[in-house]
Amino acid sequence: MRLLTTLICLPVLTAAQDAREIIRRSVARDQTNAELARNYTFLQRQETRELDGAGKTRKRDIKTFDVTLLEGSPYRRLVARNDQPLPPKEQQQEEEKLRRSIEQRRSETPEQKERRIADWKRKQEKQREPLKELPDAFDFRFAAEESIEGVPAYVIDATPKPGYKPRSSGTSFLPKVKARFWISKEGYQWARVDMETLDTITFGGFLVRLARGSHVTMEQARINQEVWLPKRVAIQISARVLLLKGYHADILFTFSDYKKFQADSRIVSAAER
Repeated sequence: MRLLTTLICLPVLTAAQDAREIIRRSVARDQTNAELARNYTFLQRQETRELDGAGKTRKRDIKTFDVTLLEGSPYRRLVARNDQPLPPKEQQQEEEKLRRSIEQRRSETPEQKERRIADWKRKQEKQREPLKELPDAFDFRFAAEESIEGVPAYVIDATPKPGYKPRSSGTSFLPKVKARFWISKEGYQWARVDMETLDTITFGGFLVRLARGSHVTMEQARINQEVWLPKRVAIQISARVLLLKGYHADILFTFSDYKKFQADSRIVSAAER
């Protein structure tokens, strides 16, 4: 009877282990991918739609940023608002901010520059903490195999592992979310992730409470046949700020115009042209 039970359960156990192994490999590949991503500049468009209680748009705001490397770490410059070029006065203000930043960073000592770049990389690693805990924090199962924009992918569902204790404050939300992953068969890269909150999540010492049912979708695309970079991030938020004010919004980030940054490239302000 024990042997029969083992034989019946073996395919299920093997599938679960394989799903976890695919996630583990994708997390490991993400570290290398993150290193390559630091060499790319891009345009980031952010559309925020604040909603009323009935789900109708109350306010809409669109900003587009040029994100590039300035002396070793990123610099975000506002280049458009509501998909229109900035008015001359605001464009001049952005150029002045860029000029001051160029001047400040180029006047740094080698130690100051190294510290600034190290701080940026440390923040990136902090943001990756939840990824490192994924294989241990969830139970995984195969859902299907699909092709997402021509990329064959494993579809894997993740549910919180009962009794799991997050390792840091930055990963405390993991037991309160579920997710579905599309992992490319070639290279084990993240093609898409859908995540949904299962319970209220509190941030900032009770200053912000993210309600159950908030949703995040992230899509990535392969660039230059060497790196996977964000293409689209959609966030549906229902939250309370300061435990009083309700906030409902749809936020859409789109990324485009990826370019590999050359070591000998220099960013210049209008005044230097």
